[in-house]
Amino acid sequence: MKPAPLSYARPSSLEQAVTLLAANDGNARILAGGQSLMPMLAFRLAQPALLVDINRIPGADAITCDAQGVQVGPSVRHADLLRQAQAGGHPLLAAALPLVAHSGVRNRGTVCGSLALADPAAELPACAIALDARLKLLSVRGTRWVEADAFFRGIYDTDLAEDEMIAAVVFPHAAPGWRWTCQEVARRHGDFAMAGLAAGLRCDSGRITAARLVAFGVGERPLRLCAAEQALCDGVPLDGVADAVATLDQADISGTPDYPAPYRRGLLATLLQRVVAGLTNEDTA
Repeated sequence: MKPAPLSYARPSSLEQAVTLLAANDGNARILAGGQSLMPMLAFRLAQPALLVDINRIPGADAITCDAQGVQVGPSVRHADLLRQAQAGGHPLLAAALPLVAHSGVRNRGTVCGSLALADPAAELPACAIALDARLKLLSVRGTRWVEADAFFRGIYDTDLAEDEMIAAVVFPHAAPGWRWTCQEVARRHGDFAMAGLAAGLRCDSGRITAARLVAFGVGERPLRLCAAEQALCDGVPLDGVADAVATLDQADISGTPDYPAPYRRGLLATLLQRVVAGLTNEDTA
């Protein structure tokens, strides 16, 4: 298949990019990594009138660190952020990014592109919610910041307006005392997750004092497991895990013909037990 006829623009600034978006009344698309967009164009699932290529914009591929966290520009690749996370001690991103597809996709695909796509089986939207990340949305009307939990609405559905682009995302630093990980179950490495879990725990004297659990691949958007978080903090880790697993019976988990909801619920229970065992063992290692 070949894309439908379209025009191409390569702006020299983010301001020029959003001006082009506004001028095309929702019929333009941002091209950064293109790992999802290009196949959609090839199959004519997307037929924009204009592609706005941001790859040559100075500074769009910057990763900066300050007191607020790690700020990621709109053309930063997964592989670039992975190297930064491994070197800079950001454990959740360091655990999640190797799970993103395959090396070729990570070398071209962008962090902000993954967030904008909002695939419910993707790792980064769940990580963004778990970390309370903030997204900087830019348009000709100005800039606004949106919390990750409010940004994701449903399957491929976000708070991003047609004339906006993600100009940056800020992942807060891991707070002292927290341990983080990301695990998933897939048929093969690099396949979409049948169920996954981005998780953080804070432990003190062998007890879990705080938890953050966000499931992905089990619903229309990343799912915060608030009841399981509370159950983990109500007792010693062993008892807390059993109580947390029990709360999954009430979680809003959806299924497909291949992966029914009870099956995904079981996968999530296994992941929850693995995550808690691994993170609490660090306390005694």
